[in-house]
Amino acid sequence: MEYRTEKDSLGEIPVPAEKYWGAQTERSRQNFHIGDGLEKMPAEVIHALGILKRAAAAVNAVLLPERMTGKKLSAVLAACDEVICGALEEHFPLLVWQTGSGTQTNMNVNEVIANRANEILGRKLLHPNDDINLSQSSNDIFPSAMHVAAVLAVENRLFPALEGLIRTMQRLEEENREYIKCGRTHLQDAVPLRFSQEISGWRASLEKDKQMLEASLEPLRALAAGGTAVGTGLNAPEGFDRAVAAEVSGLTGTRFETAENKFHALAFKDELVFAHGALKALACDMMKIANDVRWLAGGPRCGLGEITIPANEPGSSIMPGKVNPTQCEAVTMIAAQVMGNDVTVGVCASQGNFELNVFMPVCIYNFLQSVRLLADGIRSFDERCAAGIRANPEKMREYTDRSLMLVTALSPRIGYEKAAQVAQKALRENLSLREACLELGYMTEAAFDEVFRPETMV
Repeated sequence: MEYRTEKDSLGEIPVPAEKYWGAQTERSRQNFHIGDGLEKMPAEVIHALGILKRAAAAVNAVLLPERMTGKKLSAVLAACDEVICGALEEHFPLLVWQTGSGTQTNMNVNEVIANRANEILGRKLLHPNDDINLSQSSNDIFPSAMHVAAVLAVENRLFPALEGLIRTMQRLEEENREYIKCGRTHLQDAVPLRFSQEISGWRASLEKDKQMLEASLEPLRALAAGGTAVGTGLNAPEGFDRAVAAEVSGLTGTRFETAENKFHALAFKDELVFAHGALKALACDMMKIANDVRWLAGGPRCGLGEITIPANEPGSSIMPGKVNPTQCEAVTMIAAQVMGNDVTVGVCASQGNFELNVFMPVCIYNFLQSVRLLADGIRSFDERCAAGIRANPEKMREYTDRSLMLVTALSPRIGYEKAAQVAQKALRENLSLREACLELGYMTEAAFDEVFRPETMV
């Protein structure tokens, strides 16, 4: 491999010749051999930094034109666009396990943009710190990138997947209105309901999760940019913070604004805790829905068997013909991971000292992993499981006809105590509710048949 020599405040260091990164990136790459090398800074953060660097350059060209000249600006914007679209992914090698401020990743982006822009210009005109990091600090730009990455990931990746599953649930509701089934509470028989009503509970939970996620994004729209090193805005021109937020809004197509209190924006991560709480709520609901589906599909002969789900692959290496609810299992494992990530995000937000949180890389790593897992898991569950759910009306009817809790319909006529006696006698002597009620003499045949109609109980 060929190398070139780069230098920073600590001196010279060889850097792979074909890479755009510089001395500070190379030092981080050499100093943090942690893990298996797969836990790299998320691409979403790199792209968000590209957006922020582009916005900062455009604003600097207006507020500090003597330093961000037109020639510099055009090259910086072109390089930033390549970062934003992912064309330079190979030039961002750093791990999550680095400085807790994200400084080394900020410098990685600064170096790549500067070197690529210089290549575009054909001469070394731009410096990573003096030009690309102009009016900024890692301490305000990295948390800003965290917020931008989080909002865009939820809006552009998670919401489409969630909306798709909601539409599937709406279709299933319409298709299953005619089917009446036995309700279950405490894993025991309960009064009947329509299968469509059960599905509506799943659908409503997803809709509420989306509403909570939307509400949780509002605090994340506040950007720390303009606070620089400790929140005072040192070395940033007046109005830089507001202008950058407006520029980022235009670049992303979604609203961002400057944080009212930059000292809070640098030192606290409560917004990410709040938003990840909404992600955890979605994970909890997906755990519940997936478990409901796999219980209802249990069988094919010795389980509940009230629904069938798609048979996607063989389920056993030893039992021929076995098919398992694998999509449900994947979703429940994802939910467990997201719940674990929530602990990490919370611990990260509780740490750091004085003017800066120094757990930011791992905080956003876990947040974005939760978004990706939920988005991909929900889409997979939707397309390969939920979309193929089919009712088994014969099994539903069998359970409904045998359910003792339909005795609840008799309570208004004969009272709770007598209705309980009917249910107990039917269970004890293996009778139908009708037979037990008539034997006890609590109702006539005509009166029982008038009251005992499951379709009126739903």
